[in-house]
Amino acid sequence: MTDVDLEFARVRAVLDRPTLRLMSRPTSAAVLAVFRTVFDRDVQYVPADRMHLQVEEHVARLQATGARVPASDQTSGEPTDTTARPNGRALCRDWVAAQWLVRSNSADGDEQYSLTSHALEALSMVDALAADRALISESRLAMIVDAVHRWAARAEPDPDVQVRRLDAQIAELQAERDRLANGDEVVTVDDHRMRDGYTNISDLIRQLPSDFKRVEEAVAAMHRSIVEDFRQEVRPIGEILDDYLARTDDLMQATPEGRAFEGAFELLRDDALLLRLRDDIATILAHPFADTLGSGERRAFRNTVGILRQGIEDVLAQRRQLTATLRDQIVAHDVVRDRELDAVLRSVNRGLASWIEQGSARDRVPLGLLPATAEVGTLRERFHDPDNDAVPPPIEEPDDDVFEELDVESLRRHGGPLLAELRAALRDAADSADAFHALPPEQRRPVELFGLAHLLTGNDDFETATHVVPHRTVRPDGEPVTFHMPTASLTGAPADTQHDHDNGQEAR
Repeated sequence: MTDVDLEFARVRAVLDRPTLRLMSRPTSAAVLAVFRTVFDRDVQYVPADRMHLQVEEHVARLQATGARVPASDQTSGEPTDTTARPNGRALCRDWVAAQWLVRSNSADGDEQYSLTSHALEALSMVDALAADRALISESRLAMIVDAVHRWAARAEPDPDVQVRRLDAQIAELQAERDRLANGDEVVTVDDHRMRDGYTNISDLIRQLPSDFKRVEEAVAAMHRSIVEDFRQEVRPIGEILDDYLARTDDLMQATPEGRAFEGAFELLRDDALLLRLRDDIATILAHPFADTLGSGERRAFRNTVGILRQGIEDVLAQRRQLTATLRDQIVAHDVVRDRELDAVLRSVNRGLASWIEQGSARDRVPLGLLPATAEVGTLRERFHDPDNDAVPPPIEEPDDDVFEELDVESLRRHGGPLLAELRAALRDAADSADAFHALPPEQRRPVELFGLAHLLTGNDDFETATHVVPHRTVRPDGEPVTFHMPTASLTGAPADTQHDHDNGQEAR
């Protein structure tokens, strides 16, 4: 193959990547707009039901404005009706097949969507191209020079050169410190240069989610491969575990994403470095140039540490899931059962091979999808219990001394309110509370308050409860109890005219 053939194959492979397929379609603008709207910079996972509704609403709105929107079943190659109402579920299913969305289960077991590394990379490219800035700037060149200088210092093997570098840095820092200590003015950069530096830092931060997502997808692909090896049992368990450990080390050390993950993981373990990063971000946002930033830009820049934490947590969650799968497979693996199942399958294959040798291509073999019903006679549901035929024990005669003798006075003492006595007391009194307290103790039981309320119903003072006073009652056992209850004046209307009938007896 010539050089141009090799270059053509390389470019063709790059153009077939999901990232460029997402950006090269006629409906790319609508799809990327929906992704950016649904998955804000602070939103990484969206529940499936909400995702379907939001996709339908956003695509329908773009369709109403005349934009070219995607139709479902694009992967099938068949023509679809682009004027019909969009189906959010079908569109999300197509985007999952195109490797732009991932459908997974949350910690609560609910289905959710998240963007793949290809979709995040496409959004990052759009944001970078949409920024109105020069590609070559002072801050970008200074960042490159500083990075080269720093890594050159780390790569220098000569200790004398290292000492000279450190002495130069110390002298420069000491001179700056002495200048500020003498009261000289603090030199700060202007808004234009600060904005340029902020843009370069934002470009680097914008690439973090896609880098972490690529590591997460690599771990998920390893998970699927190892689970498939376990299910097919093409290799021993020990060999699969060795392969898992080797691939894990290779993933974290041999790929740029893995090395970036290891570096970020080391960063998050240094609390002092994280605190310094937060303080530096706050200092940058306190500069006057930050007044020109939008609320979304300020929030995204301030959330840099959160992006690091969330990306590492997602990768570690995938690793924990893979480790749990390996542990469950090792614990639940039954060698004896597997051998028995293998023996049954081998016998089935031998029977099938013998039938193929004797039969022809058009022969039919009746094959039941379900096992035949077992012919079982009626089984007894109940068995003989000797206790069922036993004679019940004789009924014992009740002891007459168990119950105490009751008289009419005792029953009356524990019965309902004495309405006749209450009515007579109310007839000769000016206040209901005074009339109640004038009764003897055996007639001031707590139950008498129900009778008093019955007789006073209809009285304005009692209905509005304008005056509540304590009513001292005496229980049948002699214990005093106080209740608070409204009272009524009886001077306006006689109490015996308030109710014509009480328990079937006429008032007299």
